[in-house]
Amino acid sequence: MRRDAAFRKGLLRDAVESLVAGEVALGKELLRDYINATVGFPKLSAETKLHVKTPHQMFGPKGNPTASNLFGIVAYLQRREGVRLQVRTSRAVA
Repeated sequence: MRRDAAFRKGLLRDAVESLVAGEVALGKELLRDYINATVGFPKLSAETKLHVKTPHQMFGPKGNPTASNLFGIVAYLQRREGVRLQVRTSRAVA
C-alpha cells in the first residue's frame, strides 16, 4: 500500500464514504486498516494531539469516536495523503 498511492487514496475515500452512508463499523474498520498501513497509530496520536490509546479505542469494534476526534483525524489523513474529500448530494435511489 505504501507504494500504491491510488489504492491508499481509494481506501481513505471508501472509509469516509462508508461513514457518511451510515456504515460506521465498516468505515472505522477501513480507517483502522488505512492508519495501520500508512502513518501508524503512534504518529497519528502525536500529530492529532490525542492520547496514544484514544485512536486505537475509537477504531476498535466497540469504539464510539466523537465527531471532533473523528473529523480531526480525517482532516489530518487528507493533508498527509494530499487529497481533499468532498461530500456531494445526489438523489436517493427509491
